Amino acid sequence: MTKTNAKVDGVFRTRSLGIAASGVQDQYSDGKAAKVWHLYIGGKKRTNEYADSIIRVLKENNVQTVLDAACGTGVDSILLVEAGFTVKSVDASDKMLKYAHKLRWQRHREEKAFEEWEIGEGDWLDLANCEDSIHHPDGGYDCVICIGNSFAHLPDFVGDQAMHKRAINNFHKMLKPGGVLIIDHRNYDHIIKYGKLPNSSSKLYYQGDRIHKIKTSVLTVDGECTMITLDYEIDITGTGLADASDPIREKPDGTLVPISQFRLSYYPHTLVKFNALLEGVFGEDADHKILPDFMSTPPEEGYIPSYLVHIIKRKE
Repeated sequence: MTKTNAKVDGVFRTRSLGIAASGVQDQYSDGKAAKVWHLYIGGKKRTNEYADSIIRVLKENNVQTVLDAACGTGVDSILLVEAGFTVKSVDASDKMLKYAHKLRWQRHREEKAFEEWEIGEGDWLDLANCEDSIHHPDGGYDCVICIGNSFAHLPDFVGDQAMHKRAINNFHKMLKPGGVLIIDHRNYDHIIKYGKLPNSSSKLYYQGDRIHKIKTSVLTVDGECTMITLDYEIDITGTGLADASDPIREKPDGTLVPISQFRLSYYPHTLVKFNALLEGVFGEDADHKILPDFMSTPPEEGYIPSYLVHIIKRKE
């Protein structure tokens, strides 16, 4: 696998340069994205955009215990802890988890819920063996969430989606009977067809007003899309993060600003294939709903969502 990764990385660099973690590459290992992630997502502005939606879905499914399988810097986990859910959080990137641990430490002394919030490194391909950092509840979780287009970071260099199937199967195993998986992906059908991100009014997860530019690249092999790469440019004016090596960009008003850059690559999950992936594990007759941008109904006819959120239930 390492040899395949190196070959692909040599032809088309899939991530910002950094030190890769063992196994599946940690695209956040260089710390570039983690450093400016709070600027990209927009902090409270991000969570306020969809907090009501995700909490509504959890309550509709009688959820109390949640495994956040892609917690990153902890933004969504904090939202859920504040809402009264019992949350365990894992991520494969120690650079991202550093910020989650810091936020927990800042609040745990005065807020009991944050004292009980467990955070640890977790590999989707081996979720059962996170016991050294978090303790899974007997009988499983009411809900596993993997949102923010996180699942698309898992590659498929062989072409059989074996790792995707294994990860979804592990999510399924983490759920108690009747538990739900909430998992999403960008609207890759649109990106593949038009070569750019949808211009949706709802950005859902990423609400930062410092996003200068996101450039989309579509990589095809023998006529089939195999990878989407996004190059991010974040305005870091006045943050104390800029140094002499950062590039300068001109804003529409003529202002010159320092920019932090990072690159992330994604497996392009089309809707048809992702449905088949989920239902191949949960069953074709599983209770499976798809929400455009976490909305029960689109705001208008012809609305093109940025994200497709899947809610699928493990059978009782």
